[in-house]
Amino acid sequence: MYKFLKSLLLPIILIGCGENTNGDKTTETPREEQTLELPPRSNLWVFVMAGQSNMAGRGTIDSQDKIRHNRIFAINSKNDIVLAQEPLHFYEPSRAGLDCGMSFSTEMLKSALDNVSILLIPAAVGGSSIEQWINDETHREVKLLSNFKRRLQIALKHGTLKGVLWHQGESDAHKEETIKKYRENMETLFKKFREIGKKESLPIVVGKLGSFAVDQGNWDKINQAIEAYSRVDEFCKVIETNDLNHKGDQVHFNSEAQRAIGKRYAEIMLSFIQKEK
Repeated sequence: MYKFLKSLLLPIILIGCGENTNGDKTTETPREEQTLELPPRSNLWVFVMAGQSNMAGRGTIDSQDKIRHNRIFAINSKNDIVLAQEPLHFYEPSRAGLDCGMSFSTEMLKSALDNVSILLIPAAVGGSSIEQWINDETHREVKLLSNFKRRLQIALKHGTLKGVLWHQGESDAHKEETIKKYRENMETLFKKFREIGKKESLPIVVGKLGSFAVDQGNWDKINQAIEAYSRVDEFCKVIETNDLNHKGDQVHFNSEAQRAIGKRYAEIMLSFIQKEK
């Protein structure tokens, strides 16, 4: 009888709960043991993370990145809303690593209202080109734009769309043809994002490619296209990355860089949100 009762009690035990300096609870409890309490839709801010591998994340995940926060949520591979924990992206399990999502969300909460929570939608797939996104092609078994739309629709049942984080362009830097079309393609894709989100003024923050590529000249051309587009789209701003380092492969940002990128995305995204008030 004791063993039977013990087996019933185990699933509701919470492990490692604590509080951060803001009084918000943090935990490393397994997701299935959490009882989630979502705030009202207006207080649950939804952000989509889209692009390719440097948005999906390839950094090493350390213990500091595994801490969950009771006001930061994410959509998982089963389309369930769970407490967020790195790695957030799940489309390429063998490549999964640290992205900027938790750093972004933590920084957002430092400056946001006390009653605000964050819901992240991981939608980036490594190696995808911007035209594959525009054409809704299937890349690494993910239909890119359809996946973006489907997961956003789920999130919007619970929260309010506030912005998109975009980091992509490495795949387009290999050919002069795709480099020349990149600015035009940004306009086309971001229009689609805003149509899907039903928000013409949807803020989109774009991260520049790093300054450590083997063929840096072409990466710089993509960055120039990004800058040029942001000057004609009042709801698009750019974060700098030229001072950040790679993980040793001259392609992907390391963990320290990803944490810095998250903070930079948050700073600019907050500037958009503050204008809404």
